Amino acid sequence: MNVSSEKLIAAIVEGMQERKAKNIVTVDMTQLDAPCSNFVICEGESSVQVYAIAEAVKDFVRVSINERPFATDGWENSQWIVLDYGSVIVHVFYGETREFYDIEHLWADAQITEIPDLD
Repeated sequence: MNVSSEKLIAAIVEGMQERKAKNIVTVDMTQLDAPCSNFVICEGESSVQVYAIAEAVKDFVRVSINERPFATDGWENSQWIVLDYGSVIVHVFYGETREFYDIEHLWADAQITEIPDLD
């Protein structure tokens, strides 16, 4: 990866905030045996907003720090869109879907940081 994880996470969060994402958290898994070093998770209030948030993240990260995801998934129904940036994986959820999967708590020892909503 060309940029630091911190710079990438900052750009991801800013892209999320551009579309008024709610309940943004970062999950630091650097001390764990996990598939990546960080998750950035947020939610939208509708499938349309979930789609818009994921698009905003992808566009903002590309324009601001010239990074593109290696893979994406979930665009079809926009209940849970994933953007894989290698060391950082972005999860944009519809609220009820996030509640059901509760992925931020799968790694109990991970450090979770809540980002305050802008509104």
